[in-house]
Amino acid sequence: MAARMFLVTSLLLSCLLQVCSNETYFSSLQRTLIVTASPKEGEVLKSGEDKITVRWSLNETVPVGTDSGYKTVKVKLCYAPISQVDRAWRKTKDLLSKDKTCQHKVVSRPYKASNNSAEWTVERDVPTATYFVRAYAYDGEDQEVGYGQTTDAHKATNLFQVQAITGRHASLDIAAVCFSAFSVFSLFGFFFLEKRKARVTK
Repeated sequence: MAARMFLVTSLLLSCLLQVCSNETYFSSLQRTLIVTASPKEGEVLKSGEDKITVRWSLNETVPVGTDSGYKTVKVKLCYAPISQVDRAWRKTKDLLSKDKTCQHKVVSRPYKASNNSAEWTVERDVPTATYFVRAYAYDGEDQEVGYGQTTDAHKATNLFQVQAITGRHASLDIAAVCFSAFSVFSLFGFFFLEKRKARVTK
């Protein structure tokens, strides 16, 4: 019985260590990718309307072979620090599995060292905030092994804003006006008919 318990405990510890060893910390990653995006610093984009063009490539200054294990690149829209204040659901964590900085997927592509670009329409559910763009390189086990971003290490430069949709559209406003006008005319018509019936009765 004791031997069985020891075996079970050993297996559990082994599994736990394996899980922990697969955890990736942002601070452990090298900035191996060069990433640029079309929005200018301070530019305001409208969600559901405006587009972002992103380009990325391997930084040519890194040692040869650095990207030998790169299989995929995933580009994401990330919150700048100013838009994370008092918002725990956007909080930055060094442990990437718990990090909430980059919640909006832009594109995922098989890795190649150069000539990468993608055009992305800012999705309608992207909230009003200040953003930057980050790209992660992944290995064959879908673990982050490198990154690049459009801002500096302090996430203070080359930031842009997204203005969320208000939920109202011109077509809805026009329909509301037409419905209101129809209701008013219907009300006047009802009173006119009632008065006319009253006169005929007399």
